[in-house]
Amino acid sequence: MKVYQPGEGFGELALLYNAPRAATITALSASTVWRLDRDTFNHIVKDSAQKKREKYDNFLQTVPILQSLDPYERSKIGDAVREERFSEGDYIIKQGDTGDKFYILDEGTAIATKTGGGGSQTKVMDYKPGDYFGEKALLLNDVRAANIIVTSKDAMTLSLERETFKRLLGPLDDILQRNMGNY
Repeated sequence: MKVYQPGEGFGELALLYNAPRAATITALSASTVWRLDRDTFNHIVKDSAQKKREKYDNFLQTVPILQSLDPYERSKIGDAVREERFSEGDYIIKQGDTGDKFYILDEGTAIATKTGGGGSQTKVMDYKPGDYFGEKALLLNDVRAANIIVTSKDAMTLSLERETFKRLLGPLDDILQRNMGNY
């Protein structure tokens, strides 16, 4: 049994998929419930998806590795990416961790470091908006080869989970493999 708390929603699946309700919701105490009709809900969802697609489309066109994709393929990536925010000094990736995401730096700057003997870190690369990282662990099914540390006050990445990365960026596999030599 699911008990809903203030601020939680329900019924969206029936609206999204034009399906019958899957459960009955009964108030356990006096409650105020807000509702949206199907047309309003669908308009909000579609409008939100369209705004997200437009927001990322222009940026993704500037990412060198994605420029060979057609607009439809890029829009699928724009639909799938998730924003993640970080602050200066945060580790986006830690060397040795399991790799489960691919990242594109959208805002801010970062560096890649490798941890050597005695815990010393050596900088091996600088990142600016449009640069990507994290693909090596996904392509080779390996652990993270370096640390990625935020060097600006704030940073934002666009990330793709492992399965989404493989499904959407499969056509770029050869290019990504070749570019791994830059590390």
